[in-house]
Amino acid sequence: MRRTNRLRLFFFFMLIMVTLLIVISKDVYTQDWRSASRASVGLAPDPAVTPEALIQVYGARAFSWRGYFGIHTWIAVKPTQATTYTVYEVIGWRQRQNQSVVVTEDRIPDGRWYGNVPEILAEKRGDGVDALIARIDAAVRDYPYAREYTMWPGPNSNTFTAWVSRLLPELEVDLPPTAIGKDYLGSKLIGLPPSGSGFQFSLYGLLGMLTSDIEGLEINLLGLTFGVDPSPFAIKLPMLGRVDLVAQNTHDLEERVIGDSHSQFH
Repeated sequence: MRRTNRLRLFFFFMLIMVTLLIVISKDVYTQDWRSASRASVGLAPDPAVTPEALIQVYGARAFSWRGYFGIHTWIAVKPTQATTYTVYEVIGWRQRQNQSVVVTEDRIPDGRWYGNVPEILAEKRGDGVDALIARIDAAVRDYPYAREYTMWPGPNSNTFTAWVSRLLPELEVDLPPTAIGKDYLGSKLIGLPPSGSGFQFSLYGLLGMLTSDIEGLEINLLGLTFGVDPSPFAIKLPMLGRVDLVAQNTHDLEERVIGDSHSQFH
């Protein structure tokens, strides 16, 4: 009975989150892919006036109904003095044409992902970054699932980003719980978390856990991530992502202080 009640609570919780996401974002997820915007959102510096080397890791909600559950991630790089960005990512539909799912192309790095606004998950710039870019390119070429793609539990676009970031711990990438596929390790049971530091156990991305100074503690259940990050304190939830409690509490406190000050003069 206890197990049954727990399962009911779990599915009820997931239903609430899905409903919430549908209500607040239905306009984005009902767009047609042919007309959905891929325009820049202004997160990437203009390479024409930015001579320094730059690496940015991006994530945006996946297209259509998949966006309720997870995000698509990619890596953008610009070597010193380069006038364009090179973007590395995995595109699943290419598998149907018997092509490599790994795509390397020069394009706008911070474009909307079929209407969905991206965010920067990690960034490095300046001295030493050119060497990291060379290592990223080498890691991309060695990606072991270039001819494989499975939306759930992986390997997918987030598996690709996690593969690269594991080999470059200097990036300190903390992929959010919505990056489904990041925990896929193939036939390996033990490995490094996507940040490249710490410890991870994963059973084909379906069941596992990880701990590190970057990600905190995460539990993976059927590809869904639950976790806690102590610094700064946050909880990690499926579909909703990372919820920064400290920032939220500070914001609430500031609002109360402003409100109290305002009331003293009226």
